[in-house]
Amino acid sequence: MLAIEIHKQLPEFNLQIEFTVSNNITVLFGPSGCGKTTILRCIAGLTKPDKGRMTLGQNVLYDSNSNVFMAPRNREVGYVFQEYALFPHMDVTKNILYSIKNINEQEKQDFQRLVQLLKISSLVHRLPTKLSGGEQQRVALGRALMAKPKILLLDEPFSALDNNIRIELQDELLSMQQIWQIPFILVTHDKLEAEKLGQQIIYMDQGHQIA
Repeated sequence: MLAIEIHKQLPEFNLQIEFTVSNNITVLFGPSGCGKTTILRCIAGLTKPDKGRMTLGQNVLYDSNSNVFMAPRNREVGYVFQEYALFPHMDVTKNILYSIKNINEQEKQDFQRLVQLLKISSLVHRLPTKLSGGEQQRVALGRALMAKPKILLLDEPFSALDNNIRIELQDELLSMQQIWQIPFILVTHDKLEAEKLGQQIIYMDQGHQIA
């Protein structure tokens, strides 16, 4: 479970948020620029809050009172960025296995299972430039899950996709969460997407939870 209570002064407003996340899909919903992505960045350790506390399971990610700020690489947080952030010079296999330093037999099996679940087995030797937007999104999701995170963060992962592919990937994301049984936090400003995916929806505006 993730527990978060943080404050962060931003140029436009003061971000002040408090919530907990269990093993489900939690959606951060609100207009662009309301602080949703900043929350993900704080959880991942890419942005430091001004004060507050965050815990993931038994691990303290951040505690301003105790001066604790866990390095991003130690947080066991998966992050799927809005622009996918795949390495253009690496094929699908190398992108997905990027975080794995010494690949053992179990990880080879995990990789094969993952690419089958994501329906990208036939794409493993392709470069990202040879993939469609939906295929790139599947690879980005695979790379994040291959690292066996304790939580997965998704920043508007389907916003650049056409409607049919978006619906298909939304359905697949619901299935993946059931298989992995870890918290997923997804950012969107699409109300239909929020209602379809969110077992918990946090409505935001100007850095605050409004419902």
